[in-house]
Amino acid sequence: MTHHHPMTVFVTGASAGFGEAIARRFVAEGHRVVASARRGDRLAALAEELGERLLPVALDVRERTAIARTLTDLPEEFAAIDLLVNNAGLALGLAPAQDADPDHWEQMIDTNAKGLVACTRAVLPGMLERGRGHVINLGSIAGSYPYPGANVYGATKAFVHQFSLNLRADLHGTGLRVTCIEPGMAETEFSVVRHAGDRQQADALYAGMEPLTATDIAESVYWAASQPPHVNVNVIELMPAAQSFAGFQVHRDEAT
Repeated sequence: MTHHHPMTVFVTGASAGFGEAIARRFVAEGHRVVASARRGDRLAALAEELGERLLPVALDVRERTAIARTLTDLPEEFAAIDLLVNNAGLALGLAPAQDADPDHWEQMIDTNAKGLVACTRAVLPGMLERGRGHVINLGSIAGSYPYPGANVYGATKAFVHQFSLNLRADLHGTGLRVTCIEPGMAETEFSVVRHAGDRQQADALYAGMEPLTATDIAESVYWAASQPPHVNVNVIELMPAAQSFAGFQVHRDEAT
């Protein structure tokens, strides 16, 4: 399903992975995309490839004043944002809580939670004024299902899930829509970042199975955004067919 008019889409974390695939998907359908990320060089290359419908914007979502400045400085044809895709996020490390690096925790909270709410708060007034808009947040199954080493990462994604639902409640009657997309195992740069650049360790996670791809996630985002205005997709949870639920871990005393 295609919109009757081109949308203006603001995507965070658009320099790689999910964000890049999401930007490509919407540009391919004739929509305008503001592609934001910290790595301006990658965005410039993406803009050169995709053309004038993609506007590259260097932005760190942890800097709230930079978010406001970015929105103020958008050219007129990109200024009226119809869809915000809060994709910027990361996981750092898999150490148990007692051994985890507090700096890693802080960076995940600042990016995954605080950055997401700052971007959302910045675009909402314009959406409300125009009487239309959609916020799509990228969560994770880690926000619902705990696993060892997910401590703060999983907690930030639980925050994203609940913030999305609460945002829906706040926007009741406005016509604005909110969706949370919650993927399972997906192969992008995500795991390389989590393992501090160790490609071999990251690749081992996907050995012998077929994970989701960035294109799969982009398709779910596009589908949710392309529903008729009276349809709100609250949550999409998706996993690769090769991933499912496991039993609870049980610690047993060696003496028994």
